[in-house]
Amino acid sequence: MPKINDIIVIEGRGNDSNVYVFEDIIVDTGTGQNMDYILKSIKEAGSSVDDLSLIVNTHNHYDHIGGNRYLNLEVAMHPNDARALEEGDEDVLLATMFGKTMEKMEVSRKLNEGDKIHDFEVLLTPGHTSGSICLYDGETLISGDTVFSGGGFGRVDLGGNMDDMRKSLERLSKLDIHYLLPGHGPAVDDGSRHVQLAREMSTGYY
Repeated sequence: MPKINDIIVIEGRGNDSNVYVFEDIIVDTGTGQNMDYILKSIKEAGSSVDDLSLIVNTHNHYDHIGGNRYLNLEVAMHPNDARALEEGDEDVLLATMFGKTMEKMEVSRKLNEGDKIHDFEVLLTPGHTSGSICLYDGETLISGDTVFSGGGFGRVDLGGNMDDMRKSLERLSKLDIHYLLPGHGPAVDDGSRHVQLAREMSTGYY
């Protein structure tokens, strides 16, 4: 199982988001349909689920939060996205789009701009959802569905806003990003180039 700067990189299967593990943190959990694969991957990387204490969800869509229910861990999310999870709003969570159900879940830690997750700073990057966040440590960006490798960025028609997305990509384009660890697709180095490309592509998106 690959690691980037001691971050375990678990590429999503099927509809799952990518999952990232570092120290006692797991970032996103996929749909929950492939938990055996995720747990096995963590073990094969030399870590243990027993060492984890917190789920950080980059946003509230089902393909990133569905696995939360299978881990007995506290959940952290931006308050803009936490409400739908705490209310069990399956439409906003996109559970209905995936043909699944999603029960209410407490978000015990609300993450805001500038909060710290170990060495990572929380960046509020709305666009895909109003509460989408990235994690940045000065070198590595865990970007959720805000930006992908190859210049892609998250769709904005599922609770997002294109103007917000452009502003978020503009902000991220000013960072020095070596490793880009997106919510879907491959993790890459030369991350700033990929973010810059996404910013340029977003200017022509209507």
